[in-house]
Amino acid sequence: MAMEYKHILTAVDGSREAEWALKKSVQIAKRDNAVLNLIYVVDTRSFTAMTKRVPDMNDEVFEYGNQLLNKYKEEAAAAGVSEVNVFVVPGSPNKVISRDYAKQVDADLIVCGAQGLNAVEHYLLGSVSQHIVSSSPCDVLVVRREKAEE
Repeated sequence: MAMEYKHILTAVDGSREAEWALKKSVQIAKRDNAVLNLIYVVDTRSFTAMTKRVPDMNDEVFEYGNQLLNKYKEEAAAAGVSEVNVFVVPGSPNKVISRDYAKQVDADLIVCGAQGLNAVEHYLLGSVSQHIVSSSPCDVLVVRREKAEE
């Protein structure tokens, strides 16, 4: 029995492992003619702990997310993915990815990197990928970069 995915949600943060997750999700989306949804979550927990305020949509961190996702969207389209949607959103990545947006885009696959940009947050708050695996309503593919990249 062949498993085909129709709605893929790929979480990216600018890390190398997120780039590998993007590449894998592009391959799967092309193979299955699936909709590719890219999400960048601005982790508001970090802001409130350090700056005592929640960033708004005009903050630099949102602009970075928009630029990153637009670049990834162009790459996916150039590779042959016919439908790519992008979402730059505030919140806790643990909740926003696996609960809110997985349901919103009717995801049947979530793709993410094994480890993102911030090792300190990983130590303090736990792995986003671990949380996605344990709370996701659908299949999850956790991507590691190749050994030669390390």
